[in-house]
Amino acid sequence: MRKSKFTPGGFDLAVKKARAGRGLFAQETIPKGVCIIEYVGRTLTAKEEETSRSRYLFEVTKKKTIDGWNKRNTARYINHSCRPNCEIEIRKKRVFVMSKRKIHPGEELGYNYGKSYFDSFLKPIGCRCLKCMPEKEWKKVSAKLKKKKRA
Repeated sequence: MRKSKFTPGGFDLAVKKARAGRGLFAQETIPKGVCIIEYVGRTLTAKEEETSRSRYLFEVTKKKTIDGWNKRNTARYINHSCRPNCEIEIRKKRVFVMSKRKIHPGEELGYNYGKSYFDSFLKPIGCRCLKCMPEKEWKKVSAKLKKKKRA
């Protein structure tokens, strides 16, 4: 039986410290155009969605939102990127994370969360993705944060 394009590839991935807290990193080469992982979780009712304080809500359709809060949903660790190496494909009301290009071992996975999320949550505090905050700038910010924690 032929595997579907939307069958997660069983890639070796690791949750590690990242610029935005925790991130999901490739531990092996991931080819372009493959399904890396599925974003999974409980489907919320409209009322639950309104009152939810979860940061892991993923709107699949106007009537379906997944709460990916559960730690078994490894895809929840994929951070926003303004220059993403992944993209989202929704098929049959399921959410799949696909590789946009070849991803190298040690590289953090990222996809664009969209304008609405970016404007509401990332823009006010500043985006920390590689495109928006080069390594040199990130090291300065990181050093300042470490000093604040010690004080």
